Amino acid sequence: MASLLSFSLPKPNIIKAVSASSATPTTTTLPAPEALDEKFGRKGIKFSESNNVPFVELTVRNGSSLKLRIPDAHVTSYKPKVYWKDDGLEEILYTVPAAGTDSTKFKGGIGLVINDATEKSSKGSVLSGYDWTVKDADNDAIDALQVELSCTAGTLDISYVVSLYPVSIATAVIVRNNGRKDVSLTSAILSHLNFKKRSRTAIHGLRGCSYCSHPPLSSPFELLSPSEAMKTESSGWFGSDSEEKPGVWTKQDVPITILKDKLSRVYAAPPSERLKPIFDTPPSKYETLDQGRELSFRVIRMGFQDIYLSSPGSLAEKYGKDYFICTGPASMLVPVVIKPGENWRGAQVIEHDNL
Repeated sequence: MASLLSFSLPKPNIIKAVSASSATPTTTTLPAPEALDEKFGRKGIKFSESNNVPFVELTVRNGSSLKLRIPDAHVTSYKPKVYWKDDGLEEILYTVPAAGTDSTKFKGGIGLVINDATEKSSKGSVLSGYDWTVKDADNDAIDALQVELSCTAGTLDISYVVSLYPVSIATAVIVRNNGRKDVSLTSAILSHLNFKKRSRTAIHGLRGCSYCSHPPLSSPFELLSPSEAMKTESSGWFGSDSEEKPGVWTKQDVPITILKDKLSRVYAAPPSERLKPIFDTPPSKYETLDQGRELSFRVIRMGFQDIYLSSPGSLAEKYGKDYFICTGPASMLVPVVIKPGENWRGAQVIEHDNL
């Protein structure tokens, strides 16, 4: 797989998002798919429209594909080639239509979350009310495809780079502070992954890592709200609950964690450990195990400090027969501070060797 340390393809063509002086949300007139195709279309990169909402679909040579909803930078589909038989493609994202008045939006998938933590009272998304636009696109012999979206939210210029390879998908965010004051942000790239059977859903690679029960960051893409994610669920006749109480830190003591029960955790260095000159951090990668489909995927963290993980338990039934988890790199416990004129970068890679 091509190196993603610079958050670019082998032939990088990253262009900085254009800054704006206005600090209030504005309505963006989104160009038609034909105009986007003419300007950014490449082999393997196709723009389309559904219910007047622009999408872009990336498809590499082996058939692996992803679908990205442009206005909110929401990856709604990722179908990698994981089997040699037939076409070998399998949808691994759990995505459902959003309830409510706007039927064009979706829940689940892969969503970027950036919330304001500059003041204790400001917990909302810095992206609320702003639309994303296509800034650039690039390809490399349709074995590596990339689309860059940009959004200017107040004093922040934000770029979101989505890349597709034969055996991986990468999502990278670059935030630049154009203001005169420090900005504190909590953030995450949260992936809702689809699993065949609840009892055969697991995660591997976090043994020895500290964690505590913690709600997810609130986002427009959430399947479970922070309060739903933290609500306890009876696991037996006596209503016992194996999950630790919020704020209580423990260490993962098993190599594989079965995710059939409800949980919501952040894997991170505990606050007491962060006071030391040297402390352990969560691993840079871990694996999801779908034993029902005999598939595994590595989740790689770059730039973010924490790992978020949740499973819905029986609450998954309200969305259908399939099971899902929510996981991804995050900076939840300690906000990222971006000084004036500086950038912050974070990324997630999901890759596999199922072939």
